[in-house]
Amino acid sequence: MRAQRPRSTLTLLGTLTTAAALALGTAGPATAAEPPVPVRHAAAAHRLTSDLTPVTGLLAQRLLLADKVAAAKYGTDTPIDDPEREARILDDVRTRAAGLGLDPDAVAAVFRDQIEANKLVQRGLYARWEANPGERPTERPDLAKEVRPALDRITTQLLAALDDTERARTLPSCGHRLATAAGWSAYTHRLDGLHLKGLGRALPSVCAAP
Repeated sequence: MRAQRPRSTLTLLGTLTTAAALALGTAGPATAAEPPVPVRHAAAAHRLTSDLTPVTGLLAQRLLLADKVAAAKYGTDTPIDDPEREARILDDVRTRAAGLGLDPDAVAAVFRDQIEANKLVQRGLYARWEANPGERPTERPDLAKEVRPALDRITTQLLAALDDTERARTLPSCGHRLATAAGWSAYTHRLDGLHLKGLGRALPSVCAAP
């Protein structure tokens, strides 16, 4: 299976942002602790869900963990970019993908997008904190004991979700359904503008050619 971009990243991000904006309304920015805004109309909820929602929900959860990654690294000599760890992650998911009968390179492309999306959010948070010192984190999460184990759990769940949606991700309608699912996940996780941009960066390799 060969990964393919169903549409340009900018077009996909535009669709995602429109769908998410309609769902979010006046909802405030995301925090990992905030519950989703209640759904008022079942019909609206149905329109914003799809068979790819389990995948986009995990992508959104992973992006919210970028806040803790950034808080753990900010003000230290630990860089946002960590090529050696990134390479280990990609090697690991390739091996695990092969064990599931998935295309290792296609799955690695999905996870490469997640890594880049996470770093995009981290850089955005750094810029926000530099411009607004009062918003800087007051606690430093433990990167090794708290944050990375949570990321590892999402990796396992995302591999399973990619396996479950393998056929759905090869259909010609995947791009549209992916944007719909992403809009719903943005709503349920209350993603702000920065995290929406990260979600757009996380999506391009999810759909795949048969």
